[in-house]
Amino acid sequence: MKNLITKLAGMALAIGLAATGAAQAGKIDEIRERGTVRIGVSLGGEPIGFRDAQNNPVGYDVDVATMIAEKLGVPVEFVDVSGDARISMLVSGQIDIAVANTSATLERAKSVDFSIPYNRAGLRIIVQKDAGISKIEDLAGKKIVVGRGSTGETFIQKAVPQAELVYTDNFSPEGVLLLQQKRVDAAIEDSSLLDYLATKNDNLVTLPGLYSNDPIGIAVAKGDDGFVRWIDMFVSEYIQSGAYEANYKKWWGEKANPPALTPLW
Repeated sequence: MKNLITKLAGMALAIGLAATGAAQAGKIDEIRERGTVRIGVSLGGEPIGFRDAQNNPVGYDVDVATMIAEKLGVPVEFVDVSGDARISMLVSGQIDIAVANTSATLERAKSVDFSIPYNRAGLRIIVQKDAGISKIEDLAGKKIVVGRGSTGETFIQKAVPQAELVYTDNFSPEGVLLLQQKRVDAAIEDSSLLDYLATKNDNLVTLPGLYSNDPIGIAVAKGDDGFVRWIDMFVSEYIQSGAYEANYKKWWGEKANPPALTPLW
């Protein structure tokens, strides 16, 4: 009996060690064994993420995602994710990483882990020049485009409950088209998107001021602290190497002033 107990204990220990080894292997080993990294990007608005004339994903986030894949040493598989799907696709394991213009909020951090900020943006409002809107209170009774599940939606619901919300999963082209066709009076989105849009359309103007100062983080599923640490190290190198400033100015112009970011490493 004693020998049997000893054998069973040994088997349990071996199983436990095997399980521990599998857990320690982590996401990076899983990605390398698969031979590709699945990165969710939001292709809903220039210059953060969109498709070029050849239908290829391009934009600020796409460039960051490409750099991550290069550092991991595997090809990248881009997955277009809408605003309300970014978190759920990470949790369900459909994507490995989300580089999708995601504001790092306390609520979202209950479900996923965030890196230190690789960008910053604030909520801004863009309006039709002839809509008679000069301040946020003027949005009462007006039609305003919001991203479904976005921080902009939450803000407008609280700040201007009388506004008529028009939902979109992708600000570009859906929200942009609604603005261009004057089917809505305004939109709320990240300043990084709306500042760019205002320079491209004479009929649209942004209201002064920002309604938030959001850290934009790279998101990963919970359960792998080593992977989060690696992502933080990547972002720190991205900032310190000058790649952040170069990438920002590539998409917003040489005269742009990239928001100040602080590396962790």
